[in-house]
Amino acid sequence: MSTGVDRFLEQARNTTVLVVGDVMLDAYLWGRVDRISPEAPVPVVHVQRRSARLGGAANVALNLKTLGATPVVVSTIGTDAAGQDLERCFLDAGLDNVGLVRSPQRPTTVKTRVISGHQHVVRVDEETSDDLSPADEAALLQRIERIVSGRKPTAIVMEDYNKGVLTANTIEHVLAIAGQAGIPVAVDPKLKNFLRYRGVALFKPNVKELREGLKVDVRGSDLASVRAAVSRLEQELGNSATMVTLSEHGVYVHDADGEHHIAAHPRKIVDVSGAGDTVIAVATLALAQGLPLDRIAALSNLAGGLVCEEVGAVPIDVERFRHEAAQATLLP
Repeated sequence: MSTGVDRFLEQARNTTVLVVGDVMLDAYLWGRVDRISPEAPVPVVHVQRRSARLGGAANVALNLKTLGATPVVVSTIGTDAAGQDLERCFLDAGLDNVGLVRSPQRPTTVKTRVISGHQHVVRVDEETSDDLSPADEAALLQRIERIVSGRKPTAIVMEDYNKGVLTANTIEHVLAIAGQAGIPVAVDPKLKNFLRYRGVALFKPNVKELREGLKVDVRGSDLASVRAAVSRLEQELGNSATMVTLSEHGVYVHDADGEHHIAAHPRKIVDVSGAGDTVIAVATLALAQGLPLDRIAALSNLAGGLVCEEVGAVPIDVERFRHEAAQATLLP
């Protein structure tokens, strides 16, 4: 018998989502620690294997594809070897690379994590956080306009990691394009342009981003402080709905119809890397289907918790998601 989550996943197959934002290569060195270095009080990791995964906006797209949707990523990457590796990861994952704009002026963002067992030992970042140059910005906007015109996306995700792709001008233009086409926009923000995303359908900060973006005292354990911060946020942005992820305290959502607090599911948390990417992917698909905000929050909350049980940034396990969502009757 078909369940509500079955219908949700089936409708996802008819959904095209434009994902605009910072893509990155998540590189991993997997090994074991047997001793401390004689040169300094640091662990010596004996590397046993290497791997690479899609990160940032690319991980959002990978989650969308895993859920059955058709994502198209638009971002700027370098002409370096890491950019070539990132393109290979796109193709290996079955993702379209038509939206990747190459720039000789910028490095491709690479985050290298050293893992021993299930322990995250250290992370090394190779990146720039400078805004795109005017020429790179113009090339990116042209690509966005072409893809919106040709692919006619059902929804847009703006995935901001403060790496310079989502400039103030880019944000303004994407929101104008979306408004003219009647496309709902979901935003996963960062600090730099936190209050630039005016009038979007769904704004999804975590509690730390909410605190820093508004410069207010807000804690996930204190719903009154979250409620007050969201009220101020919506006055500033004029967004239709807000979803605040509260880590172990679950998710808080608010729109014109009211508020909801969804408690976190009990999980064995191994790694929170990429959980926000999964949350925004599920939320965007639910938004595109016109689901009520409490159901958007419940599905997203479940999905984000599931990926925290895995090491590194991984896409959602659809069958686990289907099973747990059906068991919890998250959709009628």
